[in-house]
Amino acid sequence: MKALHRETIGHGDRHLVLLHGWGLNAGVWHCISDRLSAHFCLHLVDLPGYGRSQGYPAMTLDEMAATVVAQAPEQAIWLGWSLGGLVASQIALDFPQRVSGLISVASSPRFSAEDSWPGIKSETLSAFQQQLSEDFQRTVERFLALQTLGTESARQDARALKSVVFERPMPAVEVLNGGLEILKTADLRQALVGLPLPFLRLYGALDGLVPRKIVPLLDGRWPDSRSHIIARAAHAPFISHPAEFCQQIIDFSDAVWP
Repeated sequence: MKALHRETIGHGDRHLVLLHGWGLNAGVWHCISDRLSAHFCLHLVDLPGYGRSQGYPAMTLDEMAATVVAQAPEQAIWLGWSLGGLVASQIALDFPQRVSGLISVASSPRFSAEDSWPGIKSETLSAFQQQLSEDFQRTVERFLALQTLGTESARQDARALKSVVFERPMPAVEVLNGGLEILKTADLRQALVGLPLPFLRLYGALDGLVPRKIVPLLDGRWPDSRSHIIARAAHAPFISHPAEFCQQIIDFSDAVWP
């Protein structure tokens, strides 16, 4: 098995694994790693095919979850942002004995919109897949710009995301296409009903990719989970509102590990 790239920051037996979103890499967490490493042993993972975890093909959600968990601490809280939220959720479903708690950030069990379910239009995701083969870099930049729209610090946040993308090796087009396929087709709404683990869901009130309308829908479906909406944040609340974001993580972990 190829080794995934993973940074370990901090010490102790409170392990927190952080999984990034589509097109990005683990460098996206550096803006909050100092705050969190005072409380946790952090594991910042480049997902298979992303950043410095090169040499992997496009994967299904199940394959990605199995690959990541095989190289992770035996027991941890798993935090996943956007696409990473789907991966962390699949790990909680497939390997619950390895998961102390689950945190999803600006993530949805079903990213594609349908009938009464808010999300990203399927044709939008298909268009991104088409555009990847035509103008790889510009397509990634456009997707990053969508993640910060509406926040007071949108331009600054978008520049931060862009710098993270280009400081490490870029994913292959097939890997990015595979990630978009997961976003387009995955549906964990029913699978996560009654998940027997502590589960925190964090959202940005201004998020255009994971609309806040899904929050009450999931509150009803998953009454044992807890949700929190960060006002004036969009799709990357840890960049725009790091203090509030980190406090939510710390409070959740204190409940998991009293």
